[in-house]
Formats: sequence, structure tokens, C-alpha cells
Amino acid sequence: MTPPTMRYVAHDPNGGGPEQLRFETGPVPAPKAGELLIQVEAAGVNRPDVMQRAGKYPPPPGASPVLGLEVAGTVAAIGPAVETPAGTGETPRFAVGDRVCALVNGGGYATWCVAPVGQCLPWPAGLDAVHSAALPETCFTVWSNLFRTGRLAAGETILVHGGTSGIGSIAIQLGRAFGARVLATCGSADKAALARSLGAEAAIDYRSEDFVARTLALTDRRGVDLVLDIMGAAYLERNLACLADLGRLVLVSLQGGAIADRLDLGRVMTGRLTVTGTTLRPRDAAFKAEIAAALLRNVWPLIETGAVKPLLYRILPFTQVAEAHRLMESGAHAGKIVLSMTGDRPMSGADRV
Repeated sequence: MTPPTMRYVAHDPNGGGPEQLRFETGPVPAPKAGELLIQVEAAGVNRPDVMQRAGKYPPPPGASPVLGLEVAGTVAAIGPAVETPAGTGETPRFAVGDRVCALVNGGGYATWCVAPVGQCLPWPAGLDAVHSAALPETCFTVWSNLFRTGRLAAGETILVHGGTSGIGSIAIQLGRAFGARVLATCGSADKAALARSLGAEAAIDYRSEDFVARTLALTDRRGVDLVLDIMGAAYLERNLACLADLGRLVLVSLQGGAIADRLDLGRVMTGRLTVTGTTLRPRDAAFKAEIAAALLRNVWPLIETGAVKPLLYRILPFTQVAEAHRLMESGAHAGKIVLSMTGDRPMSGADRV
């Protein structure tokens, strides 16, 4: 029997700073058909959470207005007619008491959360709640953009912007694991060293180096096959200059703006380039279930052997959610910020790669 109320983080839907985050109580959500109810032990903090809190990223229709896109915890109840999503064949069935992590459509900053069963995965063997909570949003995003949209193949060269972000750190490791040569950009010498430790062949400090010139020098002027970009408009021209013929630019975030002043279509045409981008949250449950199945098949074994590791920066108690948002907005972090619903937990050497 689940408790009648839960604790969750509320915010002004019109937007505001971290200081307006507050705790409220409300009814525990009942899982609908195809959903699991999860007793949350940890929740990842992501940039879309910050954007939603600021009033710049409204949830899609039907999604919970509560912040939070990834959780880890224990299955507390199962909605009616939960089935393995048709066509995937990989997402396991779950039972009450199973430990799962999930990509959710909202509602993660709470002690209880519902998730579509196709977006749930078991904790990788050897990982605890906070490490498992650091995986879904990042792994779903990286797999869908790097391998599905970006069509990365073994032997290709990629440039990953923000190499020590949650997305960047996993992209470096997965790129290497699947046979790519990985270059990365970072915002400091320390972060560049960390990116190299994750598997980047070269890490470019964009504050002190011209990343276009360095990328071309590292590739004998050929350029890279794929750029995974988080900056958008601010980097558009430079990203195109980094691409080899038939190269692909994949946009996963627009931290540098959405409207570019210029787009050199001649470069796109003569280089036969592809410029594309995706957003994950509005995609339907069937698409996300396909990604979950691919992760279980291709990525979870790498995590369980230690070949790929979630990079954690800070683990904060649930009560310090405002501090977690301030830290995310500062850009000082390297790796994931995770909220622990079960109280403070000190970082250990195992929390870093």
C-alpha cells in the first residue's frame, strides 16, 4: 500500500530563479496502463530542468508539470496491462520490488513518480541509485543522436562539444567503445585533462584555443565525420568548418542561441553536409522504448563491465535542490549532478572515472 501523499518540488510555471523552488505535498500518482509507479531514491538534474524552472521550456501536453526527467528507485506498483512494447523485444518486464531507472516525461523531483514501462531499465549490475539515476537522460540522448541520427560508424572521427558535461562524458566513452576517434572541446585545462581520461584522443580548451584550427590540424585538414553540438547558433559556422565531406552536424542543445546570423549553404552543398537536430522529450513512448531496448542490448553490458561509467560531480540531498540548480547554471560542474532522496551521501573515489 503506497502512502496517500508524496513530497515534490514545486515552481512558478511563469518562471523564476532557483530561490523560488519549494517543497509541497500532493497525492501519489496512480500508474496508468503501461506505467510503473517508482518509489524514487535519486533523481538526475539536467539543463532542461533549469530551463523549465526559468519558464523557457514548458512540458509537452500530458506530461507532469513537476521538474525532473530521470529517476532511480524501486517499483512500488504496476499499472494495468503493462506489456513489453511491441517491436522491441528487449525491454524486460518488471515486478514490484525491482530496482529500475527511468527516463520520465516529468515528475522526477518527487518521492514517487510514474514512468512508461518502455522507458524503464534495470539498474546496471554494481551500480547504486545515484549512479543509476545519472544514466537515463544522458544515455537516451547520446544513443539516439550519436548512433541513430548521427549514424556514427567505427573508424570515423567525431568532435564532442562540452566533453565533461553529462552528455559529453558519455558520448566520449561510447564513441571510443564503438571504435570512433574522439576529439572534444572543454572550458578549462582541468576539464580537458578529464576529457582525455574519459577517452578523448585530444581535448581542446575553447577558451584559449581556436577549436576549428585545432580540429583541422588533428585531422590533417580533412575534418571530422560528425560533430555533436550543444551550442547551436553560436557555433554553427565553426562547426561546418570542422566537418569533412559528407560530415554530419547533430544539434542536441541550443545553449548558444537558436537563430544563426549566417548559414553558408555553399559549404553545405559542396561538402554534401547534413545539419540536423533532435529533441527527446516530445518523442512518443514507442520511440523511447526502442532506444531503451538498444541501450539494454548495447550499452548496459559496457556499464556493467566498467568500460563506460557515469561521471558524477555532486550528490546533493533532495532538500538542496535549489543549490543543485545554481550549480548547474554556473557551468562549473564536470559530470552529473544528482539529488538523493534518502539523504546526504559523501562522494567517494568510485564516483569519478
